[in-house]
Amino acid sequence: MASDLSDSYQRVAGSVTRIRGIIATCVAVLAWFFLTCGAGSALAQDAPASPSGGQAVPRAPSGPADVTIGVYINDIQDIDFKTNSYIVDLYLWLRWNGKDLDSIKSVEFMNIFDPESQQKTVLFDVPKEMPDGSLYNVIRYQGRFAKKFRFEKYPFDRQLLDFVIEDSVSGEAAQRFVADSRALTINPKLTLPGFRIGRPAMAIESYTYPTDFGDLSMPNAESYSRVTLSVPITRPVFTLAIKTFVPILLIVLCATLVFFVNPHFVEGRIGLAITALLTLVAIQFTAAASLPDADYFTMLDKIYMLSYAFIIAALLRVVITSWQGREASTAEDTAVSHGDHRWGMVLLVIYAIAAALIAGWVLIQ
Repeated sequence: MASDLSDSYQRVAGSVTRIRGIIATCVAVLAWFFLTCGAGSALAQDAPASPSGGQAVPRAPSGPADVTIGVYINDIQDIDFKTNSYIVDLYLWLRWNGKDLDSIKSVEFMNIFDPESQQKTVLFDVPKEMPDGSLYNVIRYQGRFAKKFRFEKYPFDRQLLDFVIEDSVSGEAAQRFVADSRALTINPKLTLPGFRIGRPAMAIESYTYPTDFGDLSMPNAESYSRVTLSVPITRPVFTLAIKTFVPILLIVLCATLVFFVNPHFVEGRIGLAITALLTLVAIQFTAAASLPDADYFTMLDKIYMLSYAFIIAALLRVVITSWQGREASTAEDTAVSHGDHRWGMVLLVIYAIAAALIAGWVLIQ
């Protein structure tokens, strides 16, 4: 009886061992199958699909990398309209994804005035990693920038101080700039003597150069992502109007006195008009000393030319009446004086209307 039970136990143990072996074999086969299928799928995803011709079809290129940009303008100094330049101290920061990209090294300003006077300081030797996984770096840029100013409305002109930024290496197909949430801020304590600072603005656009720079690998001219920062400045209208136009008005009024001097004093009348003319010329040279040479007339130039015409007309009247002679009768002298008075008032009214039309026309345009 005991021997029968022992034989049954051994047979059951052998069956269990064989079942375990079969299960282990099945698990090993299934594991090999799944590993083989997974590796094949991964290779199939990585490998480019081949058409019937056997040539590999390249993968569709990924989009351009977005580089977030922001600027803080710390100071603006020495606006030189004669050389069309100005000095700026600003901070520029960039954020980007991917350790194979370091935009802070290739970013550049396109409208610098003197490359030798530029100072570029990178704040971090290694880009700083942000909580969202992006990389961050800041540069401080100090230097003189250039901008071709227009002065048709001078002295009531409005100018823009521009700073143009591009990546010197990557085109728009590889990298593009994106404005930060607070992309452009300016030092609230910043002041410019003689100017009022408006609200700065940032514009991001695609710029295509009209050349391929001799790069044979580029069939067409490449586009670049361009950032333009603009700081508007204006002159104080009331203060500048008094400083600029009051001296001109005083000179014109002095020239008007020519018409109220006795016609017998020809030398005195001519001397008064000539003095007004020379004074006006001196004031114009002083006013134009701070402006560049231009191939157009500013509004102030037109006012000066109108003032010249007024003084010349006064001189012509004096010369014409001087032929009256010193032996003229009292009645004739009185008639000439009355005629001079009328001439002076008419010319003064015409001058005022013409000056208003010039100023209005220039400012409206």
